[in-house]
Amino acid sequence: MTPDLRALSVFIAVAEARSFRAAADRLGVTRSAVSQAVGGMEAGLGVALFNRTTRSVGLTEAGLQLYQATAPAMSDIAAALQTTADRMERPRGLLRLAVSSIAEEFLTGPLLAGFLAAFPEIRLDVSVTDAEYDIVAEGFDAGVRLGEVIEQDMVAVPVSADQRQLAVCAPAYLERAATPLHPRDLVHHRCIGWRPAPGVAPYRWEFAEDGREFDVAVQPEVTTNDMALMIRLARGGAGITFGMEESFRPWLERGQLVPLLEAYSPRFPGFYL
Repeated sequence: MTPDLRALSVFIAVAEARSFRAAADRLGVTRSAVSQAVGGMEAGLGVALFNRTTRSVGLTEAGLQLYQATAPAMSDIAAALQTTADRMERPRGLLRLAVSSIAEEFLTGPLLAGFLAAFPEIRLDVSVTDAEYDIVAEGFDAGVRLGEVIEQDMVAVPVSADQRQLAVCAPAYLERAATPLHPRDLVHHRCIGWRPAPGVAPYRWEFAEDGREFDVAVQPEVTTNDMALMIRLARGGAGITFGMEESFRPWLERGQLVPLLEAYSPRFPGFYL
């Protein structure tokens, strides 16, 4: 027969209280409802579970056997349900995140450190990746991506300010090369580009002019999937590179890199969890 967990919980309450009335009070239901639940179980099992008199209620041998076999399991089920409900107040467990490598503000440390301090029972597993895939199908709980690439049916919460992409280079590079005045001038410069994997075309550098977006297919002398290497090469004067302003900020503030073509680099919605 199909287990009726509600009826079973009523049976256990009566067995422990030795009273239909006390069990009804404990469960917050009527005595009639308790009697009907127990009667239904007895009819379905074809055996009496309780000996009843006008003054007392006691378990039959079959009832005692059923109680001893089911009460611990029901207690475990109740504990499991309570543990699940407690997660709303005390989140715990493993949280798997797939985070874009260019989400600098999210990955710098303070945001994640503050989260772990607030929820010490959570363990984080962070995969830094720019691969495009279904995060749910891959077993992640959440991802951090630019808003423009997130599917419309995903729940998304902002975790950064608006962003923009910049072309940058070292001052030393401009000492021997003319400053580009328009993005189309970049095709005449030494460039350091990004590509996600070997054999994949380098990322096209994106700009906007008079509200119209366009991209430039530069011909980079160096391509890599490592932003840190791109920054080191640019700082060394190897050419112009392109990426998120947040990635370049420490070196821009120290003057080791200078921004180019800022008028063609509008801001756009940033990163979302």
